[in-house]
Amino acid sequence: MHIVVCIKQVPDSAQIRVHPVTNTIMRQGVPTIINPYDLFALEEALRLRDKFGGEVTVLTMGPPSAEDSLRKALTFGADRAVLLTDRFFAGSDTLATSFALATAITKIGETWGVPDLVFTGKQTIDGDTAQVGPGIAKRLGLMQITYVAKIAEFDPADRTITLERRAEGGTQVLKSRLPCLVAMLEATNEIRRGTMVDALRAARAEVVKWNAKDAGVTDLNMCGLKGSPTIVKRVFAPSARSEKAKFIEAGEGGNLSEALIAEIFSRQPSLEADLTALARGF
Repeated sequence: MHIVVCIKQVPDSAQIRVHPVTNTIMRQGVPTIINPYDLFALEEALRLRDKFGGEVTVLTMGPPSAEDSLRKALTFGADRAVLLTDRFFAGSDTLATSFALATAITKIGETWGVPDLVFTGKQTIDGDTAQVGPGIAKRLGLMQITYVAKIAEFDPADRTITLERRAEGGTQVLKSRLPCLVAMLEATNEIRRGTMVDALRAARAEVVKWNAKDAGVTDLNMCGLKGSPTIVKRVFAPSARSEKAKFIEAGEGGNLSEALIAEIFSRQPSLEADLTALARGF
C-alpha cells in the first residue's frame, strides 16, 4: 500500500504579515510551521501504514526552506519526502497549486507506485480556502471525502475505506473504493511523538527535490501567477466598532429575556408596533 500525504509549510499565524503593495503573505523573517490540519492527516496515514503495511510519502510545494517541514514529517515516521520547488510555482493560487501537486503525485506514482490513498488537511491556516484537496482529487479523477472525523474501517483486500464525515446537523458514514482522497478535520487523532530512531533517520535522509520539469509539468502557464486567475485586490483589518457591548441586568423576578426584549424595543422604537400589527394580521 502506498499513501501520499500533502502538507504545507505555513507562517505562524500569530506573527503573520501581509505585503502592503502586493497583498501577498510576507514569509521572510516569519517563523514557519507545518500546517496544523496536515499533521492530523499525516498521523492518520501513519496509523494505516503501521497497521496494514506499505509506505507513506510526504509531498509539499514551496521554497527550499520547506525542506525543514518535510524533515519534521520524517521524524514522525514518514518513509519518503518530496519537495516541489521552482520559481515557476511562485504566487500560485489554489488552482495552480492543485495542478502542480496533482502532477507531482502522478510522477510519484510512476516512480514509487500509484498511491492507494491521498491525505490532506481540511485547509491551511494561511489561506483557509479548503480548495486544494478537492482540486487535486478532481485533476486526478479520485473520489474525494472531505471533513473526515474518523476512519471507521479499512479493507485493503477489498480496496474499500469507510469513514465518518462531519456534516451539518450530524455525521455521515461513507464507504468508498480506492484510490481516493481524504481531507482530515482537526483534533481527529493524537499526533505521535517521533522516536529517536526516526529523528536520526530524518537527519540523514535525502529529501527528493523536483523542479517543474522533474515533476512532469509540461505547461508552465498552468503554474504560478500565470496559472492563477485569483487576484487579491486588497487586504485590510476590520475597523474597530465604536459602540461597546452593554451589560443587561435581569428585570424584576430575574427574567433576563424580558429585560433583553425591553432593551431591543428601546433601541428600535418602531419594532414593537410593527410586530403588534403583524400579530393582529394573523
